[in-house]
Amino acid sequence: MKRSGLILLTGFAPFGGEKTNPSWEVAQALDGYTVGAATVCAKRLPVNCTRAARAIAEEIEQLQPVAVLGLGQAGGRPALSLEQIAINLFDPRRAHENDGGIDGKPVIAGGPDAYFSRLPLKAILQLLRRHKIPTGLSLSAGAYACNAVMYAALHTLRRRRSVPAGLIHLPYAVEQAIGKAAASMSLDLMVAGVKLALEAIIKRS
Repeated sequence: MKRSGLILLTGFAPFGGEKTNPSWEVAQALDGYTVGAATVCAKRLPVNCTRAARAIAEEIEQLQPVAVLGLGQAGGRPALSLEQIAINLFDPRRAHENDGGIDGKPVIAGGPDAYFSRLPLKAILQLLRRHKIPTGLSLSAGAYACNAVMYAALHTLRRRRSVPAGLIHLPYAVEQAIGKAAASMSLDLMVAGVKLALEAIIKRS
């Protein structure tokens, strides 16, 4: 049965010297979009682990969404990345994310070590591939703001097990990759992919 209510869709502000962030561009483009009987409500989050984790928790408590999908930027990846695990660890210095958070702190003090995504990952993967949208599974959301948001969302929803929640990393937008020799994807294709992901989430929730 398809749910009615709000879908909380989040993206991030630009960071790292970029003028744009595809996660927010896509989320903003889908604000007000209807999926079955549910409506997307887009919110922009700060690129700061502590403040982003607090913000997503506050939005969930205020909006009581029927689903939560976080979007983040993973520059250099060639496809939409469906994150499987969020860890209770963050490093406030983005440069250390690839080291696994060498000066890591817990996202939620006393929280579990990790949470698994509650999105229908297999269904999303199959649907996007059927529509020829590059996508794949990623084991961990990292140790920076995207991971903090995914972990905080799942922790906030820990007593509401029926609410699907998780995160998808997006590639650079085409204009961001100019001069970087990095993989990229058009915003239109990313929007199409996230629309399909939302359809799969609501259909199976």
